[in-house]
Amino acid sequence: MIHNLDIEHSDELTAYLRDKGWIDQDEQPTIRILDGGVSNRTIWLERSNGEAWVLKQALEKLRVPADWFSHPDRVHREALGLRWLAHLAPPGTVPRFIFEDLTHHVIAMTAVPQPHENWKKLLLSGQLVFDHIAQFARLLGIIHRRASEQRIQVEPVFADRSFFESLRLEPYYQYTAGQVTQAANFLHALIEETRATRLTLVHGDYSPKNVLVHQNRLVLLDFEVIHFGDPAFDIGFSMTHLLSKAHHMPTRRADFADAALYYWNTYRTTLEIMPWAKNLEERAVRHTLACLLSRVAGKSPLEYLSPEEKTRQQAVVLKIMAGPPDIFPDLVAQFVKGLQ
Repeated sequence: MIHNLDIEHSDELTAYLRDKGWIDQDEQPTIRILDGGVSNRTIWLERSNGEAWVLKQALEKLRVPADWFSHPDRVHREALGLRWLAHLAPPGTVPRFIFEDLTHHVIAMTAVPQPHENWKKLLLSGQLVFDHIAQFARLLGIIHRRASEQRIQVEPVFADRSFFESLRLEPYYQYTAGQVTQAANFLHALIEETRATRLTLVHGDYSPKNVLVHQNRLVLLDFEVIHFGDPAFDIGFSMTHLLSKAHHMPTRRADFADAALYYWNTYRTTLEIMPWAKNLEERAVRHTLACLLSRVAGKSPLEYLSPEEKTRQQAVVLKIMAGPPDIFPDLVAQFVKGLQ
């Protein structure tokens, strides 16, 4: 019986997998620690039969400078998301669930085959491919639409939003409201509106860092804050990454601004006719502003922005917040103009 398992210790992990019967007793898998995450230990493992897995073990204290805690049970929310997205998302766009351990807070899923690239790294290197933007938009739109169509089945399963509170609303919106008093009223109102809005399945961490590109196709990862809520959060959270890169990369600013609008228009078309879609854009704009500010003043700042860029982004966003637009073309235009 293994106590206090740490999957980053390869001998300990191998013994654990053998003990549980998930690998053969004489099997010696190849194990590599994956970096980049702040909330989990993450391991890539290749079995003797060539099958590759990714294992995740949730941390109680996240790996960020500020104190930020969240119960390790959230990894089981990710397992739940993997099982449901197997039929809600298009084929091949999410890993296949393998197992979970409720005692040690470990889950396993299939690894995305090599070669693959992290989409965030590609974007930061200037590799902006509009087909990738379209895939990103369609994937989110399909998940939102199908989950809404199956609301009777989906909503009870994902009704608990405690991890969304502890990993998103508190460290992003509430913390930022305490740091930037000029935005406090805006953020507190958005928090209450978000808590009251329940329309469809929300990924909650829809970001290029959680996307791998394999054979020019996008594969989505990381589902630990998935919940039934407001799809406008997913739009704002993801749009923030495109606009922040427009800020960070001035020579590609116009391209990333165009990509942001293309993303929104493709997503909106993918939704087809959903009853709640016509009221979505204005909320999504406000979530974009809130996330743009939170990613420079919250507990999880974008690491690629310089101190000067963070200061500039905060100033631009606060000015727009004073009279926020209702549509994305106006938001993008105002944000880009403010950076000049």
